[in-house]
Amino acid sequence: MDDDILCINDEVSIPLSELSFRFSRSSGPGGQHVQKSSTRVELLFDVANSPSLSDAQRSRVLRRLAGYVDAAGILHLTSQSERSQLRNREAVISRFRSMMREVLKRRKRRKPTRPTAESRERRLRKKKERSQIKKGRGKVRDYD
Repeated sequence: MDDDILCINDEVSIPLSELSFRFSRSSGPGGQHVQKSSTRVELLFDVANSPSLSDAQRSRVLRRLAGYVDAAGILHLTSQSERSQLRNREAVISRFRSMMREVLKRRKRRKPTRPTAESRERRLRKKKERSQIKKGRGKVRDYD
């Protein structure tokens, strides 16, 4: 495996040169380390203009990851869970790879089927049983 290329699946490989990173200070507790070091990593990937994706793949990514893509077609992912910038960078790249792999996976089409005779019969039998239970809830008559 080449270090300059990020393999998503058999069809798609994205050069790391297409990814850009921004670094900033993390939020939350952590004392002086958090206040002084820029360990939060934001990964930016230009989905709309990427030569690594076909038109069909591009539209699938834009549709299914719409919450992560801005109006310019740039995908934004962040990581700030680790104390080190390097580990956050590795974490966000790993998350990017798994998200892209999931998005680019083709979903199997559902084949419409009909219920079997047995299942229809079972459904009707249960409906009759339920009906009998409800009929038994009528007023109680006193025969004395």
